[in-house]
Order: sequence, then structure tokens, then C-alpha cells
Amino acid sequence: MITAWRRLSGHPAFPWVAPFVLFMALLVVGPRLPIGLWEQPLRVVVLAAFLWLVSRRVIDPDLARPLGSVLLGAGVFVLWMAPDVIWPGYREHWLFSNALTGGGAPLPEGFAESRMAVAFRAVRAVVLVPVIEELFWRGWLMRWLIRSDFERVPLGAYSPRAFWLTALLFASEHGSFWGVGLIAGIAYNWWIVRTRRLGDCILAHAVTNGLLSAYVITGGRWEYWL
Repeated sequence: MITAWRRLSGHPAFPWVAPFVLFMALLVVGPRLPIGLWEQPLRVVVLAAFLWLVSRRVIDPDLARPLGSVLLGAGVFVLWMAPDVIWPGYREHWLFSNALTGGGAPLPEGFAESRMAVAFRAVRAVVLVPVIEELFWRGWLMRWLIRSDFERVPLGAYSPRAFWLTALLFASEHGSFWGVGLIAGIAYNWWIVRTRRLGDCILAHAVTNGLLSAYVITGGRWEYWL
């Protein structure tokens, strides 16, 4: 068992991929744990500890265009909200809410009334998710689709196949939000090609999630956190 773990953790892709795998696993397992709203801080603690232990050496915080990253993140937020303004309830259309994409799972009972649960959910969205997802999508997958020996592919290397497959798969991760997820995926992919810095994509993603979290909390629009 120990030998298998060492072999797995020694794989070049491990620090890029493993946090995302854990993140997705917790999305499935977390709500089934008999701990109620304490599942929210548990996710944050587990994911933060795992990131620190296995991925800190590949997380590069250097920024090439910090202002541009902030503006891009804000722009993605606007585009994320625009369809709801133009076409209220559009995600109820069969194209977005169906057996394949799902309609979103309800938040736990009492979530909106728990400051602790809301705070930890926001921390996860703003601090952890951008790092986890950018490591996986832009840091690993976009390069791996170009060459299996992905470490030889520089960050931001462009290939039409890698660019569009990554954007489509990123969209599929967002369920009934796949339409705006596709727009976000294209924007973040374009930004990594433009800046060649993972830090810039993490910052842009964090700004988008931060603005979305503020909108959710201040407006009580909890459906965006489903």
C-alpha cells in the first residue's frame, strides 16, 4: 500500500491532478456525511491541507498582468450573470437542465442561516477552487492534450485541439451552467495563452468567484451555489 502510494504520488501529474480528483470526490461524498453543515469547513480544511502537502511546489504565484487578470475575472463574472438578466430562468430550459447536465443539488437545510457554512463555502470558492481548477485544467490538461509528457510543454502553449477540448470539458463540469461555463473556459484558456502564467489565471478565476460569491451572499441568490 505504501509502495503504491509512493509510486502514485511520484508521478509528474500527481500534484496537478490529485487535488481536483479529491475536490470532485468530496462533492459526491461530502453531502452524504452525517455531520450536517460542518461538512463545509471539513471540505476547506481537507482541500487546503492536501494542496499544501502535494501541490505547493507547482503553484507559481508570479503574475505577468495582474490588472488584466482582475479585469478579465470581472468580465467573466458579468458574462456569467448576463444570460439571467437577458433571459430570466433560461437554465430551466431543457437544453441546460436535463438528465445529462442535471439541475443542481439543493443546498443543505439551514445553510443560508449559518454564517459559518456560508463563510467556509465562500472561502472554498474564492481561495481554493481557483487554485485546484487552474492546476488541473490549464496547468495539466491543456498541456497533456498537446503531449503526454506534459512537463515538456510550456504553460500557455497553444493547440486548437487542446484549447477547445479543455474549454468544453471545463464547461461540462458546471452542469446546468455549462453555457456560461464554456464562455469562462474559453476566457481562461485565452488568458493562459496570453500570459503564460498560471498565477494570472488563478487570480482571474478568484476574482470571478469572489464577485459571484458576493452577489450570492448579498442578494440571497443561493441557486448560483448549487
